Amino acid sequence: MKQGTTLFLKISLVVVGIIILSMSLFLLPWLSQEAIVISPDLSYLQYPVLIGIYVTAIPFFIALYQSFALLKRIDEHNAFSYFSVKALKNIKQCAMTIAGLYTLGIIALFFLHALHPSIALVGLAILFASVIIAVFASLLQKLLLQALLIKSENELTV
Repeated sequence: MKQGTTLFLKISLVVVGIIILSMSLFLLPWLSQEAIVISPDLSYLQYPVLIGIYVTAIPFFIALYQSFALLKRIDEHNAFSYFSVKALKNIKQCAMTIAGLYTLGIIALFFLHALHPSIALVGLAILFASVIIAVFASLLQKLLLQALLIKSENELTV
């Protein structure tokens, strides 16, 4: 794989990380204050929702780091290794954790009668994207394991 492709992906990961971090630090607290102004009767949900979003940011940044490490391995021409399989497994687990947390959050907001349709759409979009990433990472993990098995068999026959 060419260096330019992985460089573009690394830059993309850094930009996404910076955007999500800045949104978490600046935009989300402001939005939660605005939501309280609009619906003061739901003010008791401000901090639980913020904490829930911040908790889901942890596996997101772990998956981002694992993706960056995987791209670094590709640059080093060492993509077919057990480290790559482990990185894909971690990415899959992080994506499933995010999906699970958003599922719990959507269910909790639904039963509290606080699930606004726009919040539901954003939550479902994040949930859907997380599940797709988890399935794709799982598929790549299985393919990489098969490639490693074939590689080790070829080394033994030569």
